[in-house]
Amino acid sequence: MMETQTLIDAALFASSSILGWLARELWSAVKELKSDLARLREDLPKTYILREDYKQDIRDIKEMIGKIYDKLDNKADK
Repeated sequence: MMETQTLIDAALFASSSILGWLARELWSAVKELKSDLARLREDLPKTYILREDYKQDIRDIKEMIGKIYDKLDNKADK
């Protein structure tokens, strides 16, 4: 009976050790992901343009091209 209890204790100790190691690894991975996400949130606006800014710039360029086209069209009529 004593040997069975010792085996059960050893199995519980081994499984809890493995679960503890796994939980620690997962915890550190989650912390690292949170850190990476925070750094990405800081760096993203510096690297890429916002969609709304891009749309406004394209709108402005189209307006300028339209004005140039109108001027050329008026010149061709003369």
